[in-house]
Amino acid sequence: MELWYTEKQTPNVGITCKVNKTCHREKTPYQDLAVIDTEQFGRMLVLDGVVQTSVADEFVYHEMITHVPLFTHPNPKKALVVGGGDGGSIREILKHPTIEKAVLVEIDQAVVEASKKYLPEISVGLSDSKVEVNIADGIEYVKQHKNEFDLIVVDSTDPVGPAVGLFSLDFYKSIFEALKEDGIFVAQTESPFYEKELIKKVYNDVKSIFPITRLYLCSIPTYPSGLWTFTLGSKKYDPVEVDVEKIPELDTKYYSGRIHKAAFALPKFVEDIIK
Repeated sequence: MELWYTEKQTPNVGITCKVNKTCHREKTPYQDLAVIDTEQFGRMLVLDGVVQTSVADEFVYHEMITHVPLFTHPNPKKALVVGGGDGGSIREILKHPTIEKAVLVEIDQAVVEASKKYLPEISVGLSDSKVEVNIADGIEYVKQHKNEFDLIVVDSTDPVGPAVGLFSLDFYKSIFEALKEDGIFVAQTESPFYEKELIKKVYNDVKSIFPITRLYLCSIPTYPSGLWTFTLGSKKYDPVEVDVEKIPELDTKYYSGRIHKAAFALPKFVEDIIK
């Protein structure tokens, strides 16, 4: 008998993967958590029936949400990741030699524990001596830490359930205050095919707070539509003005200087969303 997992990405569209086995499943205080082993994408973390990451394509998301802002900032020393309990963003942040401390704030401890056990390729950085892991509400944590971070990454789930507040204007204001005077913030902001209104709202909210606001793209096979956006807010440094020839080679699979530049070349329909 064949087993298949289906995520309904919209009421009319879904992604279906052949499953070898279910590695883990539990009901946490916040969500339904599962780790499944799929034929196409390997082990996959699923929260409330929605794919969060897979060992086959996670590198795209984690590299793009971190290296774009980190190579925009000339000397990032302290970074905060809100959400991202799988540890992938932390792993990428640690590749930058200027980083002295990386803080993870994840509301659901079960996500961290499951990722450590079943997704070691992704969670490997969580045990690094530079990393501090806090099981806490990211919104409250950000409010309590002002003028502290060079980079804040909002590595959230979709804007439902416990993640709704991570897409609010008030949260972005708190992020601005938690950043140092030349700090940078970036958040994942969903698919331009399916979430036009969300992207427009987030972009305009961030633009009302930060002097520099940019939207950029990458392709992630397991995420809805395969085309994904990130919204970046910066107090001082513009990512499109980075001299990409000076970006050093890192141990990456997707990100490079060329990709850094190209990611900001938006298709016309995406430009129209944020006009």
